[in-house]
Amino acid sequence: MIYTLRHRTTYRYGKPVRFARCALRLKPQDGEGQSVLASAVTIDPSPTTAVMRRDYFGIEAVAITLDTPHTTFSVEALSTVRVERRVPPEPEAGQPWERVRDAVVAGCDLRGRAPVHFLFPSGRVPLVPAVTDYARTSFMPGRSAYGTAYDLMLRIRADFRFDAKATTVRTPLAESFALRAGVCQDFAHVMIAGLRGMGLPAAYVSGYLRTVPPPGRPRLRGADASHAWVAGWLGLDPTNGVAVRDDHIVVARGRDYGDVAPVDGIVSGSGKQRLKVEVDVIPETETQDFSQAGLALVG
Repeated sequence: MIYTLRHRTTYRYGKPVRFARCALRLKPQDGEGQSVLASAVTIDPSPTTAVMRRDYFGIEAVAITLDTPHTTFSVEALSTVRVERRVPPEPEAGQPWERVRDAVVAGCDLRGRAPVHFLFPSGRVPLVPAVTDYARTSFMPGRSAYGTAYDLMLRIRADFRFDAKATTVRTPLAESFALRAGVCQDFAHVMIAGLRGMGLPAAYVSGYLRTVPPPGRPRLRGADASHAWVAGWLGLDPTNGVAVRDDHIVVARGRDYGDVAPVDGIVSGSGKQRLKVEVDVIPETETQDFSQAGLALVG
C-alpha cells in the first residue's frame, strides 16, 4: 500500500512571539516494513535556522529557530510512503517471556535500538505497582513473550474507554490508569508500563493509522489523526486491539511520548495561544487536492 500523508500544525498567538525554538519530528521512518518515497516540510514564517539531525534512537528531526516577531506559526509535512509488512505470527508463537526477560538483562548491546533502552522507567512511563499487578494476569509461566503482550493488549482494549476529554497530554500515567480512560497515548503508556514492570522491553511508537469512511460516505478533510502504539519486536495497538499491519505508518520510536512529540519547543512571548492540527492519510487508490481550503479541525 502506498499512502500520501499530510500533517499540518498551526499555532495562533494572542500577542506577537519574538523568539521560538522548536524540534519537528514529522518525517516517516524507513524500515519496519515501510519505505519513504518522498518527504518535504513547509514552515511559515521561514525559520532563521533549520538543521536536520538524527537523535540517539534514530529519529530524524528538524531543529529550527525563529527570531522574527509572529502571531501565527504553521508547519506542514507532506510525505509519500510505501507500507508492506509481513503477516504477524500467531499470538503464542516465540520464546517464553521469562527467557526473553533474562536475555535482555544479560545483553551487551547499547546501540540506540537495543532492547535495554526500553526496559527501564522513563519520564512519562514510571513503574506503577498497580499497573504491574494489572499486567501480571497475562504473564502465566512459560507463556510466550509475544503471547503475554498480545493478551495484555486485548485486556486494555476491553477494560479502557476511549475518551478524548478524560485526559490531556500532561495527565500522569497513574491517573489515566485509575480512570481506565483516555486516548491512544494513554493506552500505549499503560501497556508499556505493564510490560516493563514484568521485565520486558517496550517502546512507544508514534505515527498514523489509516481510517476507512463508512460505505458511501466521502473521506473528510483532516479527519484522520496522529496515532500511538507499542513495539517490542513486533507492533501492537492497544487502542484498537490489533497487531500492527499495513494500516499503520511509523514516524518515530522512543521510550515514551516525550521522545517522539511531532512538534515541541519553547517560545518567548505572552498571551494565549490556539493550536489546530490537521492530518490526512490517503491511500493511493484515492485522490485528495491539498490546495483547497476549509480543513476540518481535529486537535
